[in-house]
Amino acid sequence: MIVFNIDVMLAKRKMSLGTLAEKVGFTNANVSLLKNGKIKALKISTLDTLCRVLECQPADLLEYIADEVAEDDV
Repeated sequence: MIVFNIDVMLAKRKMSLGTLAEKVGFTNANVSLLKNGKIKALKISTLDTLCRVLECQPADLLEYIADEVAEDDV
């Protein structure tokens, strides 16, 4: 699964969710959905905007965590 680490970058940049929303031109609700990983897709242009505003790399925002494989599946 892919995890969004926007909250980590916000803390590192000492930026509020509202400030990020304002700078990227999104609503607070949409940025909150991103932050909480409640989205199913992310446009490259959105990722580009987030990286520009947060002055970071895509890998700073996204993390892959392998799903645990049940023993029955092996």
